[in-house]
Parts: sequence; structure tokens; C-alpha cells
Amino acid sequence: MPELPDVVVYVERLRALLGGTTLQGVRVRSPALLRTATPPLASAHGRKLVAVERIGKRIVFALEGDQFLVLHLMIAGRLKLKPPGTALSGKIYSAAFDFEPKALLLTEAGTHKRAQLHLVAGREALSALDRGGIEVLQCSEAEFAEALQRENHTLKRTLTDPRLLSGIGNAYSDEILHRAGLSPIKMSGKLVPDEIARLLVATREVLLEWTARLREQTGDGFPEHVTAFRPEMAVHGRYGKACPKCGTPVQRIVYAKNETNYCPTCQTGGLLLADRAMSRLLKSDWPRTLTELDERMERLRSSGRSEGGA
Repeated sequence: MPELPDVVVYVERLRALLGGTTLQGVRVRSPALLRTATPPLASAHGRKLVAVERIGKRIVFALEGDQFLVLHLMIAGRLKLKPPGTALSGKIYSAAFDFEPKALLLTEAGTHKRAQLHLVAGREALSALDRGGIEVLQCSEAEFAEALQRENHTLKRTLTDPRLLSGIGNAYSDEILHRAGLSPIKMSGKLVPDEIARLLVATREVLLEWTARLREQTGDGFPEHVTAFRPEMAVHGRYGKACPKCGTPVQRIVYAKNETNYCPTCQTGGLLLADRAMSRLLKSDWPRTLTELDERMERLRSSGRSEGGA
């Protein structure tokens, strides 16, 4: 899912490339994409794009006449700039926003189309789409602490809760917690002031560094390779690879279709966190350290070789 750094760069390039142009029309392939009926989508046609903004992970196209097209890319949504009138051919294309110089196409890979498009009139209606999370690049340390400890959840869940913090998802939460040296399953209510301060610094550093990196990679063009998995990341998507700080193999916690990546040495005092998939395999023999994990896996491999040889 595109997160704050990705969305910021999207917004900046859309503003630079399409700002001041006229939205000639919107083509939507699936009715499920459009989540509002009033005002009608056709009422946005012919209006000038006066600004491009961000609310959390949503991209806001501010049109003249106080109308706002609000797009949430969700997990698989991506944007492509194409020549005017580009057809929506192929299963990945969900919608096209036809501006004077270019067609902005929404793509969604996979069978589940979760992207959302709203058209609302007035700032009050726009603010209703805001989930309420604070902007971590602008808040005070006290505001950050209050948001973190408003509810008592794991840090992973807290960082990715849009009601508490704005714009952070699965990928950058892993990077932030690694930078801060904090366990993803530590409860937010148990943070001490020093840990809160360290987490705020790490959050800002990671988001600002990645925004700058993506800006540099995009240059004067348009983001074409938006992904949650990048080789420069420290732990996210790097299961089994060496932690850049200490060299320990990165570990993971698998849940549903997501996973949390972390370094046991840097974040959990050398302890392995229970992983659902591995726990099913090892059951009561779940290891507490990497050394124990290696020993358990070697016993499993040896057992498999013995059975195969028999």
C-alpha cells in the first residue's frame, strides 16, 4: 500500500504536471470504485484542477467550485500517466481521469479491487474522510505521546492505525521500529518517555529520508515503480537477510496476508517472536533464540532426510 512518502511524491508530481489543467472527464470501469452518489461524478467534468493535496494515504484533487475527488489507492492501487484518451484495456485498469494534457490511469493488480474514489462538495464533507490521525511530521512530542498511548496496543498496530497516526502502513512501520530499536509487539501503554522520544525521532527520520529518496528517484518525471518492497530497506521484506546494523538474519511474524519484519538483536533482546506459520510447524518446540531456531530446523531437516532415506 502506498504510504506517506509514496503519496507525498505522487501529490507533488501530480501538482507539477497537472495543476491548472481541466478535468475533461472520469471513466470508471467498476461501479464499486465510486463510493459516493452526490454530487454526481459528471458534475466534476470540465472543472479546473486548482490543487492536489493529501489526507492520510488519500490523494485529493481539489477542483474549482469547491469540489474534491478523493482517491484511496488501498493495497494494490497505482497511478500511471498516459497519452490522452488511453483506453482502459486489460484487467488491471480501473479508472481514467482525463485531463487536458494527459490521462491519469488507476491500475489495480490482482482480483480484489479495493481502491476507493469519493467526490464530495465543500471542505466540511472533505474533512469527514479524514480518519483523525495526527501528522507526525508536524505534531509536538506531547501530541505524539498522547496518540501513542490513547489505546493500549502493540506498537506495530498503533503505528499503522489511521485513527492515531496519519500515513504510516505495514512497510514503514517496520522500518521505524527497527530504527527506534523497539519490538513490534511491545505494548504502547508500557512505553517510557525516553522510548516515546526515540520513536518520534525514528518516525520522522524514516519518513523524511524515504520521501527525499523517492523524490530523487522520480526527478521531473512521475512515480512509475511504487512498491512496499525496496532493496534499500533495513528489514521490511528482507526475511532471512542480514540486518544492516548487526548482521543478524531478519525475522518475521506472519499474520493473514501481511507480515512484520524485525531484527531480534536490535529490537527484541535476541528473542524470537512467535510466528504463526512456524509455530504450527514446531508447536511446543518453538525456540526462544536464533541458536535454538537453527537447532530445531536442523533436527527437522535431519528427520526429513532420514524418512526419505528409509
